[in-house]
Amino acid sequence: MNFLGNVIWIIFGGIFIFFEYIIGGLLLCLTIVGIPFGIQCFKFAIVGLAPFGVRITHTASATGCLSTVMNIIWLVFGGLWIALTHLLFGIVFCITIVGIPFGRQHFKLMNLAFSPFGKSIS
Repeated sequence: MNFLGNVIWIIFGGIFIFFEYIIGGLLLCLTIVGIPFGIQCFKFAIVGLAPFGVRITHTASATGCLSTVMNIIWLVFGGLWIALTHLLFGIVFCITIVGIPFGRQHFKLMNLAFSPFGKSIS
């Protein structure tokens, strides 16, 4: 079922989400300061390409409060808009019964958009 969901996701827009996050990640990686944020965009690209069957988990890191500071910077400079976009698409997809699984995937991406630092994809 995950395979079929991912194929339908890719056909109806998942490939565009993937390329947007890849391009954004490459642009962010052009500067040394933007590399950690670019890596998070690549994390979004992986989930954006095939979100069905992907689990996002919170990881305890030994970096202390650095991930919290990076999440705040992320949220202020674009993460909020990404999260709101995924919220809007999630609500639109959940209007119909057929779209509910796709709306749930957008809600998963919205959760990741709020705080990508300190989370891993499995």
